[in-house]
Amino acid sequence: MDTKVIHIAGARQHNLKNLTLDIPRDKLVVVCGPSGSGKSTLAFDIVYAEGQRRYVESLSAYARQFLPQMDKPAIDLIEGLTPAISLEQQTLSKNPRSTVATVTEIYDFLRVFYARLGTPCCPDCGVPIAAQSSDEIMERILGLPEGTKFMLLAPLVDHKKGTHADLFKKLKTQGFVRARINGEVTNLDPVPELAKNLKHNIDLVVDRLVLKPDMRKRLADSVELGLKSGEGRIIVSIIGGEDIFFSTDAVCPKCNISLPKPSPQLFSFNSPQGACPHCSGLGAVEYYEPLLLAPNGGLSLRQGAVLPWKGRAFERHAQDLKELGLKLGFTLDTPLHDFKPEARHALFHGDAAWPGVIHFLEQGGGLGHIWRDELSRYRQTMACPSCHGARLRPESLAVRIEGLNIFDFCSLPITRALNWLQGLHFSGVNVEISTPLLKELRHRLEFLVNVGLDYINLARNMTTLSGGEAQRIRLAGQLGSGLVGVTYVLDEPSIGLHPRDNQRLINTLRQLQGRGNTVLVVEHDEPTIRAADHVLELGPGSGFLGGELVFSGSPEDLVGKSKSLTGKYLRGELRIARPAKRRTSDRAITLRGVTTNNLRGIDARFPLGTLVCITGVSGSGKSSLVMDSLYKHLALAQGLKVDNPGTIGGIEGAGAVEKIISIDQSPIGRTPRSNPATYTKIFDEIRAIFAGSKDAKKRGYNVGRFSFNVRGGRCEACQGDGQIRVEMHFLPDVFVTCEVCGGRRYNRETLDILYRDKSIADVLEMTVRQARQFFANHPALERKLGVLEEVGLEYIRLGQPATTLSGGEAQRIKISRELGKRSLPGTLYILDEPTTGLHMHEVGKLISVLHTLVDKGASVIVIEHNLDVVAASDHVIDLGPGGGENGGLIVAEGTPEDLTSNPGSVTGPFLEL
Repeated sequence: MDTKVIHIAGARQHNLKNLTLDIPRDKLVVVCGPSGSGKSTLAFDIVYAEGQRRYVESLSAYARQFLPQMDKPAIDLIEGLTPAISLEQQTLSKNPRSTVATVTEIYDFLRVFYARLGTPCCPDCGVPIAAQSSDEIMERILGLPEGTKFMLLAPLVDHKKGTHADLFKKLKTQGFVRARINGEVTNLDPVPELAKNLKHNIDLVVDRLVLKPDMRKRLADSVELGLKSGEGRIIVSIIGGEDIFFSTDAVCPKCNISLPKPSPQLFSFNSPQGACPHCSGLGAVEYYEPLLLAPNGGLSLRQGAVLPWKGRAFERHAQDLKELGLKLGFTLDTPLHDFKPEARHALFHGDAAWPGVIHFLEQGGGLGHIWRDELSRYRQTMACPSCHGARLRPESLAVRIEGLNIFDFCSLPITRALNWLQGLHFSGVNVEISTPLLKELRHRLEFLVNVGLDYINLARNMTTLSGGEAQRIRLAGQLGSGLVGVTYVLDEPSIGLHPRDNQRLINTLRQLQGRGNTVLVVEHDEPTIRAADHVLELGPGSGFLGGELVFSGSPEDLVGKSKSLTGKYLRGELRIARPAKRRTSDRAITLRGVTTNNLRGIDARFPLGTLVCITGVSGSGKSSLVMDSLYKHLALAQGLKVDNPGTIGGIEGAGAVEKIISIDQSPIGRTPRSNPATYTKIFDEIRAIFAGSKDAKKRGYNVGRFSFNVRGGRCEACQGDGQIRVEMHFLPDVFVTCEVCGGRRYNRETLDILYRDKSIADVLEMTVRQARQFFANHPALERKLGVLEEVGLEYIRLGQPATTLSGGEAQRIKISRELGKRSLPGTLYILDEPTTGLHMHEVGKLISVLHTLVDKGASVIVIEHNLDVVAASDHVIDLGPGGGENGGLIVAEGTPEDLTSNPGSVTGPFLEL
């Protein structure tokens, strides 16, 4: 065995055609080729899956049941494989509690950093809190009203799991008889039995007292014992009243507010000790959006101004609303815009940002659960009014280092956070404590800078990141891990990166490879391909036309010798054509005073009836301008629900847009039952053709008979799936082809119905190109299939499960559904990086499709870094000059030619026109 390569023989996974190849070890290897040619199958389904599977199989059966199991790929042999780590192009987490800081584990170090080195300050006045002596604590207690009954408690266990049996036995031997466990006073004899896997609070009852003038000595002894047992902390629990917390560590000299001793848990928004009690650590709360509830202020309540109360809902609760109107000064016939300010506020906001009337109806108006679910579509989220998005309780945010609390630090852009850490200096014992923490924090932040994420902040929610940003965060994490001898598999790490930042990413991949790792990258980006040690190209086409190894060698040989598609583009033999002329338009949508996220009060004009491209470096504000501001405000104007629309001063020309559609790369379905035929409605016409056949009419079969989703025509053994899932517990689940229908989804009677000698199952197995020829005598169906072919999807099967389609394929299927419409005036399409997953040749097809949409009367706005798309646009808006707080401005706009001649443009220098 050659230990310098990963040797694969007989690879037949998906569309791979019995490939045998070698992947050089400890090198930067790029896999390229058309989308659907088998790149991801080779990299992820074979190299990564087998590396992961072999590692998991080395573990015990008990451990394996807790880990995801990978299927064994369809190969004859794979040798020289090392443990594999996958860095896919997908958002890491849909959990609203996940932030950049928590995912990179930087937050774990920060919590220790603030717990050990932070200075507690008063949450009310901000004054640094000084320590309390035992005498001061005594005077505070003696200042309570005479006759006050209270207990002196020493806090011992704070929200920790375990039975704590040894602690109880120790307390008994010391002569103590009671403890407060989870809020209840309990005798220590017999020893309390606690659930091992639950978290518990245990406070030792030191003494039970009634305040009298002559009790100073006893109180002093008890306070001293309590502080000793509680390690400087003591609680005065007033019977029938509240707990007063005292500590020899921290109390405000002005406000007399005591704070708990800083601990890492105090800074965790996932722990009850640190989480903001109002939002439970989420940083956001729900509220009803007035624009969604009542988009037309000229209507009265009787006329249905408030959408949830139209029709029967209004009739059912008209009397309640009438009585409420008497209190608030409106009638059922008062137009909404004539309501007094206090009435509008009560109607839409009420207490704690809940609209008064809906809150009234939800609680006492008898709407029930169904109506509460219906009302949820009018809710949006906003920053928590208590913590203002910081997620933590006031006591946590009151701990500061050099004036910054932990949320202030996490809100800084990475570059500023790094500079702040580098400027910190400690003295005395804090030097030893801070040194290892500062080293770790600086290193991890530097890795984020190296992968081009210097503009984001650590408090950013992971759900707001693009797939490319999420992948680069994981890449930064791997740089910090220092692993060697690993095969890293990456999926288009250049996605979301401006050409200006490409070299920095390539340097990062080189750094990973230089440590002795194999870096296998699926990529279409030309600079990355040219920078590789070795290139593997799959093709020559997509789907059944791909799956072959068309090139294996150095980038120099790919450019100089290869007859492959990529080689022809790299040496300029093939090029994406530039449009002969640019469209211009007098009609436009204009956003005024946009301050969403980092945008600095800009005015942005989007010409209608043209192809507009928004460019700029990562973090410059492209998505904030287009997705958060333009799209969401246009959607709101049309009564659609959106979350957190951007902040704008005004919008002009919105009336020219009748329909707004965002075409992203999300799947067209989340189950194998969804497929291109069902999504594009092509399957409806195909089923109608089969239902119209003589045999079907003779048997009385309607179109429903030919659906695999409903009873009647489908195979009931597999319920129309074609496969049966067999659970294998600690082994991967096995999907077995249904023995009854042989994987064809339908029962025998349905499959007996033929159209031109083909059954409905045979048609689902056809590719788009085959189906177009087969249904040539059906003009409407043939035209829809032709549109799929036009967007470059001639190779996909009509019944191909949606779960097997790439993001780029899913996006083009969505575009094809729009292209099938004959005329599109008043329609605005918004696409965010549509070239993701597309080969250079396919980018050319995409550009042609986008221009076709414009030719049909639509307006198209794309956010894109691909220079071919930028060069093919009618109008370009270039944002910058940097990312984060260094961005947010329009640095250049106009035609691509205007950008190349504008010295302020960030994108212009990279354009070749």
